[in-house]
Amino acid sequence: MKKQVLFIHSAGPQEHNEGSSNLITCLQKSLPEKYKFSAPAMPQPENPNYQSWKDTVKKEFSEIEDEVILIGHSLGGSVLLKYLSEEPCGLSITGLFLLGSPYWGLDSNWQFEEFALSEDFATRLPRRLQIFLYHSLDDNVVPFSHFEHYVHKLPHAQTRRFDDYGHLFKKGLPELLFDIKSL
Repeated sequence: MKKQVLFIHSAGPQEHNEGSSNLITCLQKSLPEKYKFSAPAMPQPENPNYQSWKDTVKKEFSEIEDEVILIGHSLGGSVLLKYLSEEPCGLSITGLFLLGSPYWGLDSNWQFEEFALSEDFATRLPRRLQIFLYHSLDDNVVPFSHFEHYVHKLPHAQTRRFDDYGHLFKKGLPELLFDIKSL
């Protein structure tokens, strides 16, 4: 049976060369045949709301038959963290990979209450969940301080810091592929 990989994309336009589209294409081309990759279109990415994204994640989770690798880019990562820390989840999660994810409520530019995590979200995540955090210093959308806050809140997470991948990781993320294959 193929290993399942579920990718939840960023907010904003998702057409060719926008949002997570290039990253999704790189992963689809680069993951070996033994992986089944899916990246559902999330509702209203240019005007997202947590309830509709949560409903889509719940639906996607209900279709997973075995272990799963979860990848969230930007808003997709923060939605996965919120869902996993607030909803019952019977999935066997091999790894959770968060790329350039905002920490809602951290500073004045990132106030969107419906996406905010509870103060104790880290204690509510599934036990023994392997978490990987990726962020680039030149991310011009989500400040690097958000990554640093996640590192503080999730001290057991494996972290990957980059200098020049930007926010969209348009050229792919070979380190992510390596980490996925290492599980």
